Amino acid sequence: MALTSSVKEHPYSHLIDTLKDGKLKFFNPQKLNDPRYEKLPLSIRVLLEAAIRKCDGFYTKEEDVQNILDWQQQQNTAEVPFPPARVLLQDFTGIPAMVDLAAMRDAVAKHGVDPGLISPMCPTDLIVDHSLQIDFRDVQNQSQAHPRSTPPRPLPRGGSQCGSQRSSCSKSGCSDPPTSPGHPPASVQQIENTPLLCPFHLQPVILHNSKCLWLKRNVVQTVVTFFQSPTKQWCSKAFKNVNVIPPDVGAVHQVNLEYLSRVVQVNDEFIYPDSVVGTDSHTTMINGLGILGWGVGGIESEAVMLGQPVSLTLPRVVGCKLVGSVNPLTTSIDIVLGITKHLRQAGIAGKFVEFFGPGVSQLSTPDRTTIANMCPEYNATVSFFPVDHVTLKHFKKTSESSIVYQEFGPQNPHYSEINLSSIMPHVSGPKRPQDRVAVNSMKEDFRRCLDEKVGFKGFHISKEKQGTQVPFLHCGQEYQLAHGSVVIAAVISCTNNCNPSVMLTAGLLAKKAVEAGLVVKPYIRTSLAPGSGMVTHYLNTSGVLPYLSQLGFEVIGYGCATCVGNTAPLPDAVVDAIKHGDLVACGVLSGNRHFEGRLCDCVRANYLASPPLVVAYAIAGTVDIDFEKEPLGVTSDGKEVYLRDVWPSREEVLQTEEDTVISSIFRDRTGRMEKGNSFWNNLDCPDCVVFPWDHKSTYIRSPSFFNKLSKDPQPPQSIENAHALLFLGDKVTTDHISPAGSIARVSAAAKYLLSKRLTPREFNSYGARRGNDAVMTRGTFASIKLQNRFIGKPSPKTLHIPSGQTLDVFEAAERYQRDGIPLIILAGKGYGSGNSRDWVAKGPYLLGVRAIIAESFEKLHKTQLVGMGIMPLQFLPGESADSLELCGKERFTITLPDDMSLRQQLTVKTSQGKTFCVTALFESESDLVFYRHGGLLRYVARTML
Repeated sequence: MALTSSVKEHPYSHLIDTLKDGKLKFFNPQKLNDPRYEKLPLSIRVLLEAAIRKCDGFYTKEEDVQNILDWQQQQNTAEVPFPPARVLLQDFTGIPAMVDLAAMRDAVAKHGVDPGLISPMCPTDLIVDHSLQIDFRDVQNQSQAHPRSTPPRPLPRGGSQCGSQRSSCSKSGCSDPPTSPGHPPASVQQIENTPLLCPFHLQPVILHNSKCLWLKRNVVQTVVTFFQSPTKQWCSKAFKNVNVIPPDVGAVHQVNLEYLSRVVQVNDEFIYPDSVVGTDSHTTMINGLGILGWGVGGIESEAVMLGQPVSLTLPRVVGCKLVGSVNPLTTSIDIVLGITKHLRQAGIAGKFVEFFGPGVSQLSTPDRTTIANMCPEYNATVSFFPVDHVTLKHFKKTSESSIVYQEFGPQNPHYSEINLSSIMPHVSGPKRPQDRVAVNSMKEDFRRCLDEKVGFKGFHISKEKQGTQVPFLHCGQEYQLAHGSVVIAAVISCTNNCNPSVMLTAGLLAKKAVEAGLVVKPYIRTSLAPGSGMVTHYLNTSGVLPYLSQLGFEVIGYGCATCVGNTAPLPDAVVDAIKHGDLVACGVLSGNRHFEGRLCDCVRANYLASPPLVVAYAIAGTVDIDFEKEPLGVTSDGKEVYLRDVWPSREEVLQTEEDTVISSIFRDRTGRMEKGNSFWNNLDCPDCVVFPWDHKSTYIRSPSFFNKLSKDPQPPQSIENAHALLFLGDKVTTDHISPAGSIARVSAAAKYLLSKRLTPREFNSYGARRGNDAVMTRGTFASIKLQNRFIGKPSPKTLHIPSGQTLDVFEAAERYQRDGIPLIILAGKGYGSGNSRDWVAKGPYLLGVRAIIAESFEKLHKTQLVGMGIMPLQFLPGESADSLELCGKERFTITLPDDMSLRQQLTVKTSQGKTFCVTALFESESDLVFYRHGGLLRYVARTML
């Protein structure tokens, strides 16, 4: 129901209220004057507001609103709709969705209807990031000391090319990709017959033997054309409510977090909470900003785009009360991992988690989004942080939006409490990453390791030798080494240590230490290997990089170094001292691997620590220290300095992060969004309402979902004399059904691509070719792990029953369709479990499957099948293919009544004379409507005719 339609028709029009400015309106659930509303958790209130606003009597009914209001009684029982404010797509799932809409335009145009009427009903953002592909490697910048020997040849079309037969691009920064002797240059036979472009200059390149390069290729020309127009992307110009984010801006979840999030949306003079469903598993990050959202599959997202809400069981909500104060030495990573560990043990699978309590304000927005992102680690659906002053401060730094919010008290009858002061900083070691040691127990634990027998932790050093000290000379000055002496200290910004707050904590600690007069002993191998130039940028911008350098933590480059053993040799005097005293010397690093001897064969104890603790132990020069009781170091004038004296406060770190990291990142992101990609911006594309399909393309193809689309649906026909395409067992997952990964050279999809004159090198992946139904249909059930009882072993094959031949699943289905034989699938328990994918129902539909008879279905997959016009039929309780003694080679007739009803029992007759009943799993009136129309896509198309 459009908000601009007559509000008098809306069943909840009496709830419409107006903001003080008199311009914007909103639905105010408090006007219900229902005491149940005040007891709802804030995340459930978001569901309620959306149901009220979108109540249309079809997708969302007044009964649904009442069920949400009655959350305390209906949780984990009632099925409710959730119409999100927007949809987030990555290009792997976005391309097929947009292809379907483009094909739908063709279908309605044939009926004389304006194709421009076909557009997503829900605002949709599509980020081009998943099709990033590495085709070549080893890009090198060529200096003038390596002159190009041959000038580039002009192209036959009058263009220029990078490289020639024996030389590379004459432009600076480009190297020569290889070509095999005797073969034509790859640019001649590139995918879709388009030339390979130099990534620096966007000029055609000829491949060579001498050099290779990194080439980040997004979608090839046809796919790019599909999205692009001279001014904006074709999709965002041709379709309303579509915004395409070009490549090279960022990953989908980061762009959503940093640019697309709004907290509140404004549409047709109505204001309402932002919410989102996305086809990326990291969509849950957005809950850290008080925006409700989670990940869905391609079919679900496409349904939402077309106006259908997400269906979910009204969730239980578990409150997570944060109390206490963060330990001064505890970093953001410690907090995130501590909370994650607690929630993993709390048994909250499938539930909403809502954070509240005085401790929440101590978590920064990056902390919150990281915790929310780790939902899969503790099996929650979402981890929701309501908007508060921290959220508002974040948005003031990152956008020009102004947000008004009201704080509500927590309404979570069931909650788990986490005391932040109980989360202590840890290190891991001395030999395995899983052996965690609390920092306040480090000295005690290390000495216990010296005592223990040689094993996972022990070194078996006798008591009389544990006090051994060995003097040595380094650069003309005498030093001493003992058990626990640090000889390697490496700050590595990789894995979870890329969190800006921990790197800034290390930098601020270095600054305070230098200002206090502390130094790192010169024989310690110190290094700083940031994960990216952005880390160096914000360390420099915040002014802490010079202090790190002064302590010996110089930037050595960007890549794996110390944690893979790429450490410069220790000074000979140090090595000799270690060996002479049989010392257990130590390395401390912030990487993720530290097996014994990995850093250096004479360094037996290695600890993983946060970046600031690496700096602290480097200054101390030993791990045999109690930071609470012993000084970190002594200044030249004899003053003792403790770790607590130089450790930056959490508030100081968060303020620096907000001022120098967050704001600069968002300024950069906004600038890149506005500027765009020059290659992307300069591509030409026809300016038209109906997409001009390129029939030579193997990436984009008009699908056959709308073939023979009539104005009025035909009554569903009984399925007569069907064959079973597959006879499957239990737990058939979406991995078995939907094409994914690389395209095997002997597969049906490979045969198709070879027929299009592509070489195996040009096959790419199923994900990249999701916009081509011919490829994806051939890839359906092409998993080598498919357990088909017709075959008796894992194989992407099946039995063509009339001929007795074993064929690829697609080839068998093609024969059945050619002979006019309908198809079904027999399966066991849990059919369709696993991650949702857009082709798990599209593929079987195009193979000609009319129904699937299984013992049970994954709930989400059942909905997907209905959405594509395939009947999900369930054996009666206690029955199965085995109990009914079905061999699968029978022919099946399923009689359908003229007027189907919800969960109706249908009769199945076999050619062997057996008769049994199944339940048609149509759970709602909308399910029946979609099935009668042959699926959601055909239903939406007919609403326009």
